[in-house]
Amino acid sequence: MISQALVLHGNQILMVKQYVQRGDIVWNYPGGGIDENETPEEACIREVKEETGYDVEIIKLIFKSSNKFTYVAKVIGGELFLDTNNECNKDIIDVSWVLIDEVDMFDTYTAPLLKMLLDELN
Repeated sequence: MISQALVLHGNQILMVKQYVQRGDIVWNYPGGGIDENETPEEACIREVKEETGYDVEIIKLIFKSSNKFTYVAKVIGGELFLDTNNECNKDIIDVSWVLIDEVDMFDTYTAPLLKMLLDELN
């Protein structure tokens, strides 16, 4: 199971550039595996902190599938930082705020979730 966050700030969304299992390099939302004895919410908060340096607060669950929880979250502390010494981050190349209208940054996994978030805000 995976838990991830959509963290919107103005017209930008927080993303990580990473290697994925299928061998591609993609921009993805921060998140990762849910540890034993950890709730999906706790995993989301921990993963965002590990991958981006930000402390976040969960606002709500926006999407759930058989293997993934996707939350809307907001930054409540920390600063943008990729800890390359953390073994958990070995698949991450970069972290960045990405403009939501840079359509080439989003793929068939990330674009529908962004649309869902934006539709809900409008």
